[in-house]
Amino acid sequence: MSSKLFSSIGLTFFLLIFLSCSGSENHTNKQLTYWSSNHQDEIVFAREAVKKWNSISPGQQVHTQPVPEGQSSEEVILAAIVGKTTPDIYSNMWPGDVETYAQAKALIALDTLPGFLPYLYERCDSSVIEDIRSSDGHIYQIPWKINPIMMISNKNHMQKIGFESPPGTYSEFLEAGRRIQTDTDGDGYVDRWVGYSDVKVTWWQRFFDFYSLYIAASQGGALVKNNQVAFDNDFAVQTFAFLHKLYEKKYFAQERLDARQDAFLSELISSRFTGPWEIARAEKFKPEGFEYEFTHLPVPDNHIGPIFSYGDPKNIVIFGTCTNPEGAWNFVKFMLTKENDLRFLEISNQLPWRKNLFEDPFFQEYFKNNPKMIPFGRQAKYVKGTDNCPVLKEVFDIISQEYEACVIYGRKEPERAIRDAANAVRLLLM
Repeated sequence: MSSKLFSSIGLTFFLLIFLSCSGSENHTNKQLTYWSSNHQDEIVFAREAVKKWNSISPGQQVHTQPVPEGQSSEEVILAAIVGKTTPDIYSNMWPGDVETYAQAKALIALDTLPGFLPYLYERCDSSVIEDIRSSDGHIYQIPWKINPIMMISNKNHMQKIGFESPPGTYSEFLEAGRRIQTDTDGDGYVDRWVGYSDVKVTWWQRFFDFYSLYIAASQGGALVKNNQVAFDNDFAVQTFAFLHKLYEKKYFAQERLDARQDAFLSELISSRFTGPWEIARAEKFKPEGFEYEFTHLPVPDNHIGPIFSYGDPKNIVIFGTCTNPEGAWNFVKFMLTKENDLRFLEISNQLPWRKNLFEDPFFQEYFKNNPKMIPFGRQAKYVKGTDNCPVLKEVFDIISQEYEACVIYGRKEPERAIRDAANAVRLLLM
C-alpha cells in the first residue's frame, strides 16, 4: 500500500472518529446545524445570518460552524456521510458531487418540501433548474453562488501591441500572443507570455482552461448528458487545438509560474482566465500605474450568440440525516432573501445565483460602488455549472490526461485526443 493511499485512509478514519464524536448530538435535539465553507468571508456571513435568524426564530435555533478542516471539504463531507454525522445544512456543495450523494440516498429531495418548486422558479431561470435536476427527476440542491470565469487583461500591454480592447476570438488571442512574445534579455529565452494556465494534470484545473473555454465555444454545452458522452464534437476539438497552439508557439508558459510572485501583477503574463476573487488581490498588490480589465473568454472566430462560461458554483443541500427538513428549508429560504443575498455579495464579492441579478434595481447600488464587478454581473446570466453525473470527477480526470498528452506536449492530434477521451468516458458510463 502506498504511503499516499495510507495517508488518505488514515485521514478519513480520523475524520470519521472526529465527526462521530463532535456530531453525535446534532440530530438528538431541536437545534439545526449549518456548515459553511471555511472561507473567512463566508464564515462572517454565516454567523451574521444565523444570528439574525435566531433572534426571530426562538423555536428553531441554528448553530453554524465552518466545515471541519481536512485535505479538502469534499473529503470531509464524504467522511461525514459514511459516518452519518453530516450537518443538517451545507452551503459549499460542488454540484458535480450531488448526483453521487443523491444516488446514495444521502440528501433530501428538496422538491418534496412544501413550496420548494414555486420558490425555486422564482429565484432561478428554468435552464438552471433543469441543469440541477437529478437523473431520478428530483432536485437535491439549491443554487446559491457563482464566480464566473472570465479573462483578466493587462490594459497597458494590450494597448502597447495594438489592441484597444482585449482579444475576443481565438485568432485575435493567438495574434496577441505572437506580438507579446519577446526575448527581452537577448538570451534566447522567452521572458513574457500572453497567458498561463496551470499545467498540472489535477482534474479540477480543467475548470479554468478547457472546461470554461469549451462552455464558451459551445454556448453552455455539456460533457455528459443523459448518461451519454456529449463532448465528442467540434467545440471540444477546437478548444484543444486552440490551447495546444498556445503551448506549441510558446505563447503560454510551459514552466510552472505559480511558485513565483504573481505572474500577472508582475507582468510576466498579459492575461489570465480567472474569477472575481482576482479583484481583491489585484487592488492590494498591483504596481503603480497598473491597469486591468475583465472580458469574456476567447471564442472561435465564427462564434455567434451569447458567450457562456463556467460559473464555479457552490450550492446548498439538506442532508438525509436532518430530522427537521422543513425547519432547515425555512432557514435556507431566510438565508437566500434578497437582503441576505446582497449582504453576502457585499461581504464576499461572490455573486448570488439568482435570475436577473445585474438588472435587478435592488443590487444596482452594489455594482455602482464596485465597478470591477460589473463584467461578472453581466456574465452571471450566461454561466453553466456541471453535469449531473455520478462519476464526473473521473470524467474530468480522463479529459485531463488527454489534455496533457495533446495540449501541453503535442503527442496527440486534438481530434484523436478528444475521441480517445470520449471512448474512455463511454466505457466509464457503461
